[in-house]
Amino acid sequence: MQISILLFATLRDIVGQKQIALEVPGETTTITEVRRALVATYPALAANLETASAAVNEEFAFGDAAVNAGDQVAFFPPVSGGSDSTPDQAEGHPEIFRLAGAPFSTDELIAAITRPATGAVCVFSGMVRGETAADVGVVRTERLEYEAYETMALAKMRQVAAEIRERWPLVQGIAIVQRVGRLAVGLNTIVIACASGHRDQGCFEAARYGIDRLKEIVPVWKKEIQPDGAAWVEGHYRPTPDDRH
Repeated sequence: MQISILLFATLRDIVGQKQIALEVPGETTTITEVRRALVATYPALAANLETASAAVNEEFAFGDAAVNAGDQVAFFPPVSGGSDSTPDQAEGHPEIFRLAGAPFSTDELIAAITRPATGAVCVFSGMVRGETAADVGVVRTERLEYEAYETMALAKMRQVAAEIRERWPLVQGIAIVQRVGRLAVGLNTIVIACASGHRDQGCFEAARYGIDRLKEIVPVWKKEIQPDGAAWVEGHYRPTPDDRH
């Protein structure tokens, strides 16, 4: 059968295209066999596929997970450490999940996730850093380029929010907005905002958990453009079956 495979970040650069068609024997196969077939067809992928995550139909897939005709299969490196959704107003717990291709207002996000009972909002805002201290001296960055597996990224943002609510049930509104595309030094890369009735009801902890968890399971990657070259920045976290929603 023929499988349609999506490749992201480093893997896409190696192959030279984002989507490929791969022939595998039989009417069903497994992620392990698909990996082997990919390496046989594209030997240059071998090293990167060893650490790459796999997804079937926008959910993490492992080892002998079945792959059937018509499934959407994706491979991508560990996430580096738009589509909009309308805030969910149910039970006074508004939520925003967005991949933003243009600058956005943090004030508007805060206004959208607060209610009359809200007394505290904790906001984490990531920025494009222009200088990084390293053993070799100061490393300069000209810009970042962000890429996302959009539909899966939005689904995993919702999973992060659900995990936050399970751990901190008094959190009211949640907003997770990730920029994509080219970003200059000094611009926001991501904002995670969590609202609660009081500051001691989990909003600080929830925002910290949100950014840490996003760096583990939300498929977004960044390419760092420096004066002397460019490279994808890959994380170290390897998803497990426990990361499935």
